[in-house]
Amino acid sequence: MSAQQASRKATNLSLDAELVREARAHGVNISQAAEAGVRRAVADARAEQWRRDNAVAVASSNRWVEENGLPLDRHRQF
Repeated sequence: MSAQQASRKATNLSLDAELVREARAHGVNISQAAEAGVRRAVADARAEQWRRDNAVAVASSNRWVEENGLPLDRHRQF
């Protein structure tokens, strides 16, 4: 058994029957497609959590820049 197989977990999913039929008709690997979708959903959830966790700091930094300008603005050549 490979390391990748050892780290996998069998999971039952309920999917739209027509979607499954069409996926099979087009040769889509449903397990890989589902995993890619879940991976993307987890990445989106992590990003949203980061935005919530850091909203105060980002707002504070943005306020500082609005009041004081960019710290190295005088060195910009554009």
